[in-house]
Amino acid sequence: MGTVSLPTMTTPAPTPPLLLRALQGETLDRPPVWFMRQAGRYLPEYRALRAQAPDFIAFCLNPDMAAEATLQPMRRFGFDAAIIFADILLIPRALGQEVWFEAGEGPRLGRMPEPDQMASLAASAGEHLSAVGGSLSRVRAALEPERALIGFCGAPWTVATYMLDGEARTIGKGERAQARTYAYADPRRVAATLEVLVEASAHYLKMQADAGAQVLKIFESWAEGLPDDLFETLVLRPHQALVRRVRELGVTTPLIGFPRGSAALAERYAQEVEVDAVALDTACPLEVGRRVQAIKPIQGALDPLLLRAGGEALDRRVDQLVEAWGQGPWIFNLGHGILPDVPIAHVERVLTRIGAQ
Repeated sequence: MGTVSLPTMTTPAPTPPLLLRALQGETLDRPPVWFMRQAGRYLPEYRALRAQAPDFIAFCLNPDMAAEATLQPMRRFGFDAAIIFADILLIPRALGQEVWFEAGEGPRLGRMPEPDQMASLAASAGEHLSAVGGSLSRVRAALEPERALIGFCGAPWTVATYMLDGEARTIGKGERAQARTYAYADPRRVAATLEVLVEASAHYLKMQADAGAQVLKIFESWAEGLPDDLFETLVLRPHQALVRRVRELGVTTPLIGFPRGSAALAERYAQEVEVDAVALDTACPLEVGRRVQAIKPIQGALDPLLLRAGGEALDRRVDQLVEAWGQGPWIFNLGHGILPDVPIAHVERVLTRIGAQ
């Protein structure tokens, strides 16, 4: 008698998280949603957790605390993605520059070491910041498989503005005019600093991918106000170099670039930087967003101030964004970070409006 072969039972492959599907260029029934700074002071549970840490840097580098901060908004709102709780100014610490935070004042940095000194430390940046990898591993283990995990770094120019200023403290909140003078007055030092930051950031992002990050984001918070020649020197070329170096290190994780304040130059950024998606800021016109979306997936761009204000104006703008960008690959987000005094009910209102809750 011949043997009877039984049909092989196969387990269907799990559906990728919505965020990853959007980054692959898929247009979805609703956009995946997460908010920049979604783990933060607007949440009472975050404030209680933060009070247990001696200082902000210690908070970021405590894997248990940082993982808990990352997971808090996921439990409360069920966002489609978590972004690891950390800070863009961890990189200067890894390069030997003193960094601390003063209550009510924000970050403070000591004198920046010379670029050649920092260059010797760049390749070990990921190892130096392995605590962030510990946070990522903890979050990935706790997060549902349908929700994506995002790692990030500050872009070279944005981080350099803080580093170059150092002890001078001439850069006030929301003001980067002084930083641009470095690019004009000492272009060689700026170029050398950016080169070090590209190398350090690439190793940092690789460590995060190895630790479980499924998406990596490059935060260029200070692309605004740059004439096109400086935009090319300070934003485009360093981003191109960073993406290239990350790929050379074997990282295949999707990358989101965020050239905040780039305005019409966002289209050029999308064409010339090999990221998988471009995050748009609050001031980006809907039509510019559509043109960028024709090149690659986009993310953005609800005004954080409108999220705080709430009401019918918030509903109208959410609807406008859905109408303008919902017919292509798009991730719903803010145009910048959520504000500390945003009412929780307003976040819930947006999620309900777009069908994510």
